[in-house]
Amino acid sequence: MNCPLHDRETAAQLLGYCARKLDTESQAILERHIAVCPECLKFAESQRAVWEALEAWEAEPVSADFDRRLYRRIEEDGTWWDRLVRPLRPLVRHWNVAASAAGVFVLLAAGLLLNQRPAVPEAAKDTAQVEQVQPEQVEHALDAMDMLADFNRQVKASADAKM
Repeated sequence: MNCPLHDRETAAQLLGYCARKLDTESQAILERHIAVCPECLKFAESQRAVWEALEAWEAEPVSADFDRRLYRRIEEDGTWWDRLVRPLRPLVRHWNVAASAAGVFVLLAAGLLLNQRPAVPEAAKDTAQVEQVQPEQVEHALDAMDMLADFNRQVKASADAKM
């Protein structure tokens, strides 16, 4: 047999033995093991002492007016919500001051957050942005530049003629 203190499968049997809840065959097997295993013997003796103490223990008698006193105390204490909110009641008396302070704090925080400018990373300042351009776009831009150059020449010519 494996030692019940070191084997999880038989550990429940050792507790059952100590509680006197095992059948006679399992009890006999465990008694043979306990006779040769000092660890299990020590465990069994300590468990027996616990069970004997529990069997000898007697609860104190409950007084005749226990229920009445219990219900009165429950009524005096109020609901769980009342007990939870009770420490906050002094603050509620001055709620307008607290609300005003909270409002000022929120406004200051919002102002600070909105006033911050986004930081531009150093790499973005030094690098040029390259975009892909379609050939038609380039051709259209060159035509527009030629037209502006022609317009500019005509304006200069008309200005020179008037002088």
